[in-house]
Amino acid sequence: MEKQVEAVIPTPWGKFQMQAYALDGNDQMPHLALVAENYDPAYPTLVRIHSECLTGDLFGSKRCDCGEQLERALELAAAEGGIVLYLRQEGRGIGLINKLKAYNLQDQGLNTADANVHLGLEIDDRGYEIAVEILKALEVRSIRLLTNNPDKIKAIEKSGLQLLERVPLLIKPREENIDYLETKKEIMGHLIPPIRK
Repeated sequence: MEKQVEAVIPTPWGKFQMQAYALDGNDQMPHLALVAENYDPAYPTLVRIHSECLTGDLFGSKRCDCGEQLERALELAAAEGGIVLYLRQEGRGIGLINKLKAYNLQDQGLNTADANVHLGLEIDDRGYEIAVEILKALEVRSIRLLTNNPDKIKAIEKSGLQLLERVPLLIKPREENIDYLETKKEIMGHLIPPIRK
């Protein structure tokens, strides 16, 4: 995995250096690092490891909170000299086609975890080794990890990088994603407050 190219991307939140990481320059779906223009590895770095969610990130789907999490992460990273890693692990690693199949099962009453299992897939099939590799290439030394996911915390703790703190990334629940968020909390162990009051 190597950096293939980088270019400045002006966004609504600030300028980022977008870096594409892949095994070769012909990869159509490289992993991305969006590095804020004020990033300085000498200081603790706010880092968001975000897995691709085409439906939420691009189309604004309300079935999840992914798009809103990505926007908030970019806003915070721009303000604090941070980094957003965008990993091509659609649908918690099951791909878009299976994700849409899982959506159909959810519409029939299964939760997001059980839908994956019903399809013969892992509840969460993501890995974070590539994220660690990219962070080391960027010379990140100490991390303030923007996440609610305990698996990401464990991945950084095992990486040899210094994890200073976890920074919660909380998005206000919507009617359409309350069940999804409850499943993430109750079954997947995500560190979020009670959804229903």
